[in-house]
Amino acid sequence: MMTTIVIQNLKCGGCANTIKRNLEKLDGLSKVQVNLEKNEVVLQAVSNSVMERAKESLKHMGYPAVGDDNSFSTKAKSFMSCATGRLSQH
Repeated sequence: MMTTIVIQNLKCGGCANTIKRNLEKLDGLSKVQVNLEKNEVVLQAVSNSVMERAKESLKHMGYPAVGDDNSFSTKAKSFMSCATGRLSQH
């Protein structure tokens, strides 16, 4: 099933690179796309449990879904994920 998750803290291509690279590692997910303009992650999940794992992974990277807690530590994680994504682009 195709799912769109609107996320928080998405800033740039580095963020998108980290998100895509990490979500593509999860079994049961495919066709991961990140839309910077809409703050969306679009993915195909084989089940609801896989989609929930994707949401947890996003939160762990610092990109919680809109409506989820977005604490200072979550925002800090997003900056680290962003930097990692930028470095791996080069």
